[in-house]
Amino acid sequence: MPRANANGIELEYECFGDAGAPPMLMIMGLGSQMIVWPDEFCTLLAARGFRVIRYDNRDVGLSTKPAVQYTLDDMADDAAGLLDALDLPRAHVVGASMGGFIAQLLALRHPQRVASLCIIMSSTGARGSSRRSMELF
Repeated sequence: MPRANANGIELEYECFGDAGAPPMLMIMGLGSQMIVWPDEFCTLLAARGFRVIRYDNRDVGLSTKPAVQYTLDDMADDAAGLLDALDLPRAHVVGASMGGFIAQLLALRHPQRVASLCIIMSSTGARGSSRRSMELF
């Protein structure tokens, strides 16, 4: 699989679909490699007319494992850097779990890069946003 220089690190990535199709950037959650996005799912999205791009976040899989501390802001900048490396001005962005946090920060930090945003199994991270009422328990 290819690697891209992005935000001072190398990110391992993989693409599905036509290179000229609208890009869809898939951001996986904490400690999960890109392959957690199933091949079949990526292939189906590509068949719907998207260029699907999945990648390993920093410190995961085959991407760079930095020796320095980093933040979710850094990871959002990594995603923007991957779009730069692929010469893509914008993408539809999908984030799962912690990838949803990264996707939201990408939209906040680089709004011109995000054509649409889909958040799966995530939250805003605001204090109390993921608390459930006692009635549910």
